[in-house]
Amino acid sequence: MMKVLSYMKMPFSFHDGWQELKAKSPSIPLLAWCVVLPMSLLPPVMLYFAGTHYGDAFMAGFADREWRFITTILFLAELLTFFIMGWVIHAVVNGTEQLTISYQDAYLLAALAPLPLWASAIALWVPNLLFNALVALAALVISCCLIYHGLQALCTRKEHDVVAISATYTIMSAGILGWGVLLAVIWAY
Repeated sequence: MMKVLSYMKMPFSFHDGWQELKAKSPSIPLLAWCVVLPMSLLPPVMLYFAGTHYGDAFMAGFADREWRFITTILFLAELLTFFIMGWVIHAVVNGTEQLTISYQDAYLLAALAPLPLWASAIALWVPNLLFNALVALAALVISCCLIYHGLQALCTRKEHDVVAISATYTIMSAGILGWGVLLAVIWAY
């Protein structure tokens, strides 16, 4: 099993942990069942807790939401996003002439990149909107770093750092755009 310390270094290095994880070559179904499914449960559960316990003290209008519906849609969207983002990573990276990535490695990156965002949901134990926003922003930065260093570690023909930065930007933009639309739709309910 991969050492926790190695994983902690992955957002800041394209050496530590990446090659060990790539050598283990976890299958896409294994990633979906053992990483994505359990971790994607955390945000809906914590959001449901916050929505039903904090109410308007957390944010105006927070208590009046249909939290069962919202958190169910959020959970399903997180699962769907894993499959879409794996495809997006593969398409964006292989759309360049300088980098290539296999489907398996693209889905590995799609499973690892949102881990900080999923873990940031634990901050909902603290009923403070500013604190939660700062934790989510820090998690987004770490996710961006995971994608950038993951592309450097998992792609072949790594000599083009600017291409990895550009691919990271495109991948994160697609992910943020998708989540922005989803959150806008959910917040309308």
